[in-house]
Amino acid sequence: MRVLDSHLHLWDPSRLDYEWLDGALARRFADAELAQAAIDGTERTAAVFVQAECVEAQFLDEVRWVAESAPRTGVVGIVAGARLDRGAATSAQVAVLAGIAEVVGVRHNLQDEPDGTALSPAFLDGAAALVGHGLRFDACVRAHQLSDVSALAGAVPELPIVLDHLGKPAVGTASEPLRPAAAWRRDLRELAEHPQACVKLSGLPAEAGGQWSAAQLHPFLDEAAEAFGADRLLWGSDWPVSAVGGELSPCYRSDSRSAWARAVADWAVQRGIDADAVLWRNAARFYGLA
Repeated sequence: MRVLDSHLHLWDPSRLDYEWLDGALARRFADAELAQAAIDGTERTAAVFVQAECVEAQFLDEVRWVAESAPRTGVVGIVAGARLDRGAATSAQVAVLAGIAEVVGVRHNLQDEPDGTALSPAFLDGAAALVGHGLRFDACVRAHQLSDVSALAGAVPELPIVLDHLGKPAVGTASEPLRPAAAWRRDLRELAEHPQACVKLSGLPAEAGGQWSAAQLHPFLDEAAEAFGADRLLWGSDWPVSAVGGELSPCYRSDSRSAWARAVADWAVQRGIDADAVLWRNAARFYGLA
């Protein structure tokens, strides 16, 4: 089995500033820690780093740090942090990022932005700048914002978009699972109607608070597969965010990355889906790493 992790985070609070870190995540997660979270049973592994929301002023510093450490982490592509609604500043920033060989895409994290942010004229101009430089866009939103991603896909149809974490649906926990909500299913299918849109099978362990089971999450994977088809599904670990769990005192579990990879691989085999496509080829094609 080979794995191209389409959604890997790395951070080091001694190098960069992260205002959101707390609890079990408020420490270094970089090359040494990643080595201890290796995925079992793989013959080849690589990863796409996705910006870890350091402070905005350090977005470019983050790219340089990750590129510098890539030989030790297996990172073959970088999704850089950038604000797409800054007008001329966005254009300049995107041009700089496009000149860095490792950068394959950009993420303006939308999950805590006001609804409609991705549809503002300034944001749409920034999205067009990504197209002009051949970069992709990672859309990280909460379930109620999925329609904004569909609208963005319709407004900028040349922009390759990948939905992070299936749009963060409510999944419950292993002991109290939830079924896919009708509104989420509807909005996911609407996004899938745009052929340039893909979806990451990532983040669901975090949405379950670390208390997940494969059976609990199968219905969400099934919905994604039915909506997007097997060729637009990308596996991602969301490490280390999705590696924290515990009902009373959340703690980091180094085996969670491997467990999620195996759960999705087994699900794909059970559904007659090409596991190599989900675990490697689709991400390589989307990010231009093939």
